Amino acid sequence: MGYSEQSTDRISSTAPMRILKLGLVGVVINLVGARIVSFLDLPIFLDSVGTVLVAVLGGYLPGITTGLLTNLLKDIQDSTAIYYGALNVLIAVVSAYFAKHKYLKNPSGAIPLILILSAIGGVLGFFITWILYGQAYELTLAHSFVRAGIPYFEASFAADYLADLCDKTFTVIIVFFIIRFLPSKIKERSHLEGWHQNPLSEDVKRQLGKIKCRVSSMRTRILMLLILASILIAMAITGISAILYHNAALREYRQLGEGTASIAARVINVDEIGYYLEEGPKRRSYLHTRDLLYGILDSTEDIIYIDICKYLPDGCHIIYDLEEGRTEGLPAGSIRPYNESFKEYVPDLLAGKPIDPILKNDENGLLMCVYQPVYDSIGRCVCYAEVYLSMNRLKSEQLQFLARMIALCFGFLVMIFAAGAWLAEYDIVYPVNSMAYVADSFEYDTARERVENVEKIRQLNISTGDEIENLYLAFCKTIEDSAATMEQLSEKTSLIQQMQDGLTMVLADMVESRDHNTGQHVRKTAAYVRIIMDQMLEEGIYTEELTDSFMNNVCRSAPLHDIGKINIPDAILNKPGRLTQEEFEIMKTHTTAGRDILVSAIDNVPDAGYLWEARALAAHHHERWDGKGYPDGLSGEDIPLSARIMAVADVFDALVSKRSYKEGFPFEKAIEIIKEGIGTQFDPKVAMAFIHAEEKVREVSIKLGDGE
Repeated sequence: MGYSEQSTDRISSTAPMRILKLGLVGVVINLVGARIVSFLDLPIFLDSVGTVLVAVLGGYLPGITTGLLTNLLKDIQDSTAIYYGALNVLIAVVSAYFAKHKYLKNPSGAIPLILILSAIGGVLGFFITWILYGQAYELTLAHSFVRAGIPYFEASFAADYLADLCDKTFTVIIVFFIIRFLPSKIKERSHLEGWHQNPLSEDVKRQLGKIKCRVSSMRTRILMLLILASILIAMAITGISAILYHNAALREYRQLGEGTASIAARVINVDEIGYYLEEGPKRRSYLHTRDLLYGILDSTEDIIYIDICKYLPDGCHIIYDLEEGRTEGLPAGSIRPYNESFKEYVPDLLAGKPIDPILKNDENGLLMCVYQPVYDSIGRCVCYAEVYLSMNRLKSEQLQFLARMIALCFGFLVMIFAAGAWLAEYDIVYPVNSMAYVADSFEYDTARERVENVEKIRQLNISTGDEIENLYLAFCKTIEDSAATMEQLSEKTSLIQQMQDGLTMVLADMVESRDHNTGQHVRKTAAYVRIIMDQMLEEGIYTEELTDSFMNNVCRSAPLHDIGKINIPDAILNKPGRLTQEEFEIMKTHTTAGRDILVSAIDNVPDAGYLWEARALAAHHHERWDGKGYPDGLSGEDIPLSARIMAVADVFDALVSKRSYKEGFPFEKAIEIIKEGIGTQFDPKVAMAFIHAEEKVREVSIKLGDGE
């Protein structure tokens, strides 16, 4: 398991404070940069230098923190600054992404970064400004474009983008300059990670990122959950806020309308109402009251009509019909018939009762109509003061409010998402994947490997303080217990194998004790077999077959290759002279007898893999490469490899060994005979490997001799 060389200390407990400190440093850089360009009256902003710098050095979370804190502090002087926090957050995310993926190692990587940051500030910023204010910033360059014949919107957009392109170019250049001369120690300390375990190297983190899951990774699920939760929270907050804003706006309009209607009602001389209906402007007091009502109408742009009407069964009798712009509608005494949509209110109006404000749409857009009864001295309703408020401004205000809410929520939700993803990465994903990665590399074959397994898992040193740590501790204990159990099993297996090998040699010795001619034959042939296989492996011959398991099984089973001789009569087995043809045929049956004996043993011990090789050796060690051997007349590679190896070892030992019926051949003569049998009696590759290991063969031949 590779661990980071930069630092092995854990910073998760101090990470929030360090993020805040780093964020404050970035905020100071942002505010100082903005103050400098403001003092020098430069056409740039430099209010995101700290955001880009902190994001490049510290990563996503510190950069996002810097962006939000900057706009929160700027909001103290400029109440709209907070709505641009989303732009600073996006700038932080893009800058951190470029740094994380090493795009900024060369200056050429700064060009796409500048273009993207300019698009964020110049394009998204332009549209946020346009939505909030209905226009862009008043830039000198925009006026130049307008004078050149470019429409105002396009001119403002182009000017805003060019200004931001210039700003982000200076910003990135300043950041590169700072990083270039910043001490390496400060750079390393600025990069924040939240390890709850021994930090992993970059190579191991890349390996962990390649781990595949059957359905989806925990990282993906957590991020999707965070995204979904963030969207739902944003929608809920924005929706609730929009409803509350709409209701508050309606209350404000209603209060304005009712207050205005009450004032209008108070300026009416109730005793003159009858005269106003008959004489209208001819009466001096009528004109005076009209001027007062116009004064009320002009008090706010939201009021577009003020009517004073008397409701009678035949219709609405007009006393005053005043419109904004000091124009008059129907003259006094006119009768306006009731339309169908209004008839539901007529009974209450005829009875002089108060009615709730009415919302309606006409050619002037959405209106709120407020009706205030005007009472005489004895409490009788003589007419109504009516105020019509235009609510068209509400739509644009609601749109601006939604834009502000979205911009405000976006910045904070991205920060929440980044914090959640950061915590999930270091608190869940890395610990779990680290355990899986280490477990996947476990080896159990030797005691050393089992000890290394325990050490690998212990080196993770996971301490999240929650269920993940509990899982890790249980995992460690399981690995330790498994290693101890496997060590015990290994010892018992080794003991059983020694017992099996001992029994094999006892059985081989029993057979050998009946054959007075063989001497140390089983031990020498086993040694020759090992020499041949080692030489073949060294020369790259039959490497696919020569596995550790195969070689071990062949060596263990080699002493049993002549076990079938236990069925051969002593008279034939120990005959001092040459066997007759009939006796030789009986002698040849030791191969099939050995095979049958070992098949019976396999039936009783099916998992003893070495017995299968013993069966092959016993049955086929007298087969020939050219197919003229026995018992089955197999040829070439149809003969089991173990039997082809034993054939060379068996013949060689028979040649050099002294028998009661012959003297042993000299070593060199025996080697020559083996060479003569290459391609006819022996597998050429096996025989040549034997010849190439001549010196090792000689040592065994001398060491073990004939046992005499």
